[in-house]
Amino acid sequence: MRQVHSKGTKTELIVRRIIHSMGYRYRLHSTKLPGCPDLVFSSKKKVIFVHGRFWHQHDCRRGNRIPSSRRDYWLPKLERNKQRDSENQQKLKDCSWDVLVIWECELKDQTALSNRIMQFLENNDRV
Repeated sequence: MRQVHSKGTKTELIVRRIIHSMGYRYRLHSTKLPGCPDLVFSSKKKVIFVHGRFWHQHDCRRGNRIPSSRRDYWLPKLERNKQRDSENQQKLKDCSWDVLVIWECELKDQTALSNRIMQFLENNDRV
């Protein structure tokens, strides 16, 4: 697991490239905010998390996989990841930050993803 990185993943780099090409500028991995969001738009009070399917247990076909060995280790670990994600997002919302979660599997349709990101960043209402 030492080779698993939380920053600069392939998925995150693709999302960053899409957002940068749209003309938006952002800060990376702000440790001052709960959950250390991947992308922070301070002037808009918006953050984006880029989640991998496995580590954050997305409800898609590939995200719900649980390793067959050492289930007593993996089940609590993955469940705690989901719980921590939820807690951090709630803390951000309580501090008036808007939160968008982008899942790894959403990269298949980059046009739809770009539209979703644009709507999130331009909309002044909560998503």
